[in-house]
Amino acid sequence: MPTPHLRIEETGEVFELARDVTTVGRGSGVDIRLQDPSVSRLHAELVRRGPYVYVCDLGLSSNGTAVNGRPITQRVLDEGDVLTFGGARVRIAGLPETGDNDDATRSLRRSAAPELTRRESEVLIALCRPALGQDAFVAPATAREIADELVVTEAAVKQHLLRLYQKFRIPEGTNRRARLANEVLSAGIVRPLPDPSKSPAPQVRRAG
Repeated sequence: MPTPHLRIEETGEVFELARDVTTVGRGSGVDIRLQDPSVSRLHAELVRRGPYVYVCDLGLSSNGTAVNGRPITQRVLDEGDVLTFGGARVRIAGLPETGDNDDATRSLRRSAAPELTRRESEVLIALCRPALGQDAFVAPATAREIADELVVTEAAVKQHLLRLYQKFRIPEGTNRRARLANEVLSAGIVRPLPDPSKSPAPQVRRAG
């Protein structure tokens, strides 16, 4: 069985993910050391759990971590995903086939999803609407745009967003709305209906 590994796109250097937890950063004590100055000394962790590998941004860098162009805080990885730590790009390979990867990873992500009020669900849908159906990252809606769609005040939307950041454990820092949108989209909590050409309202999946 192949061992999951990362390949640095710039140099072609390969690092095996042989441990349960592999640290990534620019500091001297990490397992995978990246020389890019945009990478923090301790930037992220890669965690193996059974057949799955997670990447976890440690929130210590203003440049963040992305998977396939989407900023993340934590994400279950798929074969061939491109990870960006600051400005350093790496690709993961060697992940075993699970047969039910999509359903399994979404179930793993949803398992920790918090309970949402009806208004919080509406705010999440409005937040994610610009990115629904897009292959690459698209900036989520602003608080003003969400307020206009839901016909509420911008201040009310900002209060809902603050509660959602807490519920989904999105730390303070840059791109906080984008990180929240990515979290709920990658978990399948907010998802478009199968036929977007008919323009139905997106759905929110409830926890549990």
